[in-house]
Parts: sequence; structure tokens; C-alpha cells
Amino acid sequence: MKNEGKCGKIGDMKSKICYVYGAGEHFSPPPLPLPGDFVIAADGGYDFLKGHGITPDLAVGDFDSCQAPPVNVKTILLPCEKDCTDTAEALRIGFERDFRIFHIYGGTGGRIEHTFANVQCLADLAAKGAQGFLFDRDNVITAIKNRKIAFDANAAGYVSVFAHSDTASGICEKGLKYPLDDAVLHNTNPLGISNEFIGEASSISVGAGTIIVVYPINCNISL
Repeated sequence: MKNEGKCGKIGDMKSKICYVYGAGEHFSPPPLPLPGDFVIAADGGYDFLKGHGITPDLAVGDFDSCQAPPVNVKTILLPCEKDCTDTAEALRIGFERDFRIFHIYGGTGGRIEHTFANVQCLADLAAKGAQGFLFDRDNVITAIKNRKIAFDANAAGYVSVFAHSDTASGICEKGLKYPLDDAVLHNTNPLGISNEFIGEASSISVGAGTIIVVYPINCNISL
């Protein structure tokens, strides 16, 4: 991630970032994109960016949650009745433009069903070999499939793991208060909730399946 400090740092990622801003709650000024990054306003996310003087590269949505339609911005107008959310369509467009790292802001804190939808979008990105990060006030949510996420020794607080696929096997949690070795999680049992960092480098990996990982926003991670 390009902005350090409160939001932490994501290491070992050379790819450019596609930022997607939704109509949910926003808790801090938006991070500043670097050259080559791409900023998409998904519906009411346009109001947030406009309020901070940022012009997105693209606005996507039916704009039913926007104070006024975007002006002087490249816009893709979606029908009100459709089979996907505005955020999901924004992510699809970013993926088609060859972005593989996605930072989603304003994707929580509004309608709870949209938060669930955004978590499903994270799993979809993971299934396609991309990586999405959904930022909330205090936490980041991501999905990993058949891979590992690592945290440095400065990480503090709780980290939770949930199976997204029916079962997720070969789960290892190292350097945490409650270690796991080759465990199996099911998407009907929240066994992986509320593990704790203990001041040493740690990691979470899954051998087969997709898991949702929730960790504090100030953690530095690598994938």
C-alpha cells in the first residue's frame, strides 16, 4: 500500500494499485495515488472524492446514492436494475485493465448486505489470482487462496481467519498466540476468530481453499 502510518504498509507488491471508492462510510482522507495507479469512484464514492478535491480516473454506477451525477469525469452509467453491485462492476473494470491489486474504501459501514457483497468480491479476486483489500475504520479484510500472508513483528491486536470456501485445509498460523498446523476450517464454524499477535513475525497460510483474513489497519504485511 502506498500510504504508511495508520493504514500500515503492504510489502513485496510492485504492481500498481486500483483504488475503488464506494458509497459506504469513510474514516480518513483518501490515500494519494502514485503515477500508474487508477482511481474509480463507485456511485456515491464520487461525492467523497469530490469533497477531498480528487478527480477519479473513472466513475461507475447508476448514481442512485450520489448527490449529483459526475461532471467532467469519464463515466460508465449502469442501469438501476442489474445483477451486480456498482463496486463489483468497478472491480471487474479494473481487472480488465490488468490491475491485480485493489484497495477498496467506503465498502463497509453502510448497508450490511453491501459489506457482505464486498467480502465476496475479495474472494472472487483471490480466485482470479488478484488481491483485494477492504478498508474499515480499524481493520483490513482480505481473502487469500492457496497462499500465505505474513505480518512483521510490530503487528499488534487481533487477527481472525474464516473459511470462505466450504472447507479450507492445510491452514497454518505461525507466530501467533494460538498456533495452527495443517488445520481445517469450515465456513459454518468461526473457529478462527480472535487470534492474537505476540510481538514476533507471524504468518497465516492456506493449502487448499479460500479464507477471509481480518487484521488491524496499522499492520505491515507481505504476500
